[in-house]
Amino acid sequence: MKLICVEEHVLDAATGAASQGLARAEAPYLSDWGSRVVDGRRVADATRPHVVAPAESARKALDMGAPRLADMDAAGIDMQVLSYGGFAQLLAAAQAIDLCRAANDKLALAAQAHPARFSGFATLPWQAPEAAARELERAVKALGLKGALINGRPGATFLDDPRYAPVLAAFDALEVPLYVHPGLPLAAVQAPYYGGFDRELSARLSMFGWGWHNEAGIQVVRMLLAGLFDRYPRLQIISGHWGEMVPFFLQRLEDAIPQEASGLRRPIVQTYREHVYVSPSGMLTLPHFQFIHALMGAERILYSIDYPYQSLDGARAFIERLPVSEADKALIAHANAERLLGL
Repeated sequence: MKLICVEEHVLDAATGAASQGLARAEAPYLSDWGSRVVDGRRVADATRPHVVAPAESARKALDMGAPRLADMDAAGIDMQVLSYGGFAQLLAAAQAIDLCRAANDKLALAAQAHPARFSGFATLPWQAPEAAARELERAVKALGLKGALINGRPGATFLDDPRYAPVLAAFDALEVPLYVHPGLPLAAVQAPYYGGFDRELSARLSMFGWGWHNEAGIQVVRMLLAGLFDRYPRLQIISGHWGEMVPFFLQRLEDAIPQEASGLRRPIVQTYREHVYVSPSGMLTLPHFQFIHALMGAERILYSIDYPYQSLDGARAFIERLPVSEADKALIAHANAERLLGL
């Protein structure tokens, strides 16, 4: 069975160098995890199973060649859809435009060098929405990329802000998906919501423990309630980490906010099922899968591991052992991605 993973990350050294200081100014807790205190000293943390140490994951994320392919071969993964991590949204608009364009060119070259193994999602200069729309069109039409991924909010506000309408209209017109990936919580939210603990505990809670998943989930909820999927009927979203908490509260949202209150053309649950694909992002847990499978159906589930931040150990075994039909496994493993992304 072919295995295509759709949330597999790379880093761009130039973008990282330009944005690192800005990221640490906005989120100084970024460096407060990845180690733990033992006898008054910080030591490497090996307490999170399946999570790759920060230095090793950063090294792997810079690679789009033979070492990555070797890891894929060892894990039985046929294709990765690559996407950039990082904090490009923090840069000045003119700088972001140039860096995103160069990064997308590199990603396209990697996909062209190994067309059966790599594809990619573009990174966009959301600070300049008109330029972002043009870059998405170039990335799709000229470079062959399959959509785009956004790391968190596009700026101080979320995607439902009217200023991002040109970019969302471009996704709708091009009929390519937007992967809504977690990003840093708003600084005004992080301290009162996730602070007040030991530095490392606050950092983990702010990021991969809760905060940035909540941030990504709120982004999708706001898109739903703002009527963006009514306005852009061909817009498709991919939401990792089993939907960033949202699927588990969808029915409550619909009960609390019926169409009479929302003014939406369709009920919330229906809209979500028709416009959102969900992937695990390496959260290979059967109860999560079973809930999502019952709610969404196999046709709306993609597969992802979140390499290189998560280990590839068990990537194939998990899907092969799922208690669903072989037809459903094939949809999740590759057929849905092939259909959605035109692979």
